[in-house]
Amino acid sequence: MSKKKRASKKKHKTAVKKTVSEPVKNKPSKGMIAGIIAAAAVILAALILLIVFLTNNNNEEQTNDTISSAPESSAVSESSGSSDTESSSYSPASLDESKQYYADIEIQNEGTITVALDYKTAPVTTANFVGLANSGFYDGLTFHRIMEGFMMQGGDPKGNGTGGSENTIVGEFSANGYENNISHTRGTISMARNSLSMDSASSQFFIVQKDSTFLDGQYAAFGHVTSGMEIVDKICSEAEPVDDNGSIESSKQPVITSIKIRTEDIEE
Repeated sequence: MSKKKRASKKKHKTAVKKTVSEPVKNKPSKGMIAGIIAAAAVILAALILLIVFLTNNNNEEQTNDTISSAPESSAVSESSGSSDTESSSYSPASLDESKQYYADIEIQNEGTITVALDYKTAPVTTANFVGLANSGFYDGLTFHRIMEGFMMQGGDPKGNGTGGSENTIVGEFSANGYENNISHTRGTISMARNSLSMDSASSQFFIVQKDSTFLDGQYAAFGHVTSGMEIVDKICSEAEPVDDNGSIESSKQPVITSIKIRTEDIEE
């Protein structure tokens, strides 16, 4: 074979060898990486929003639950103010210890229920109630939950058991470390709260129609009805709840015309 042919064959082999070299790996561009990161960020944000939504929805459902579903021990429906404004450290203005405080709860077309408040036993609870009443907070609100043989509950600006004032107060009852010897017997007035916190009472209150001592130590009782229990009995007997929880249609809820606070000197 001539030298030219050998040289030509050698060049051809070299060229072929270069042609079949290993393929070049495709590296992602900076734009592609940025796109992947952005997509991941969007997915993560969506997951966070979904978790927040489910958590809030679950809390709202718990707020509307009763503490016990048993008919003989159905406890007071949950009340709650907004989680953004709740403050269990709220301390209402102190009252005059030399005075006996009374609340005249006027109910539209029914009459007046008078309650003697026990400031000595439940000072924060009583002061909070007096402050709200004096500010006109309760005027025009309703009793949204009524259960004959148990109690009637009101004072919710939303009228469905989920509302309250802009503050919450400490729960003055034994389960929360406070001495309170007021029993939930017929005529007792006490504060509603939710099951998530013992310090969640706000504006909702209830009046016991029939002895419900199973509530003792769990709710802040703060007084007794001195006159007008016949009105409580009438309202409870005529109520038409739409469910087993005592919920009353908004159009049929007894209206609180006003709650007036008055005082008398305590005799020494």
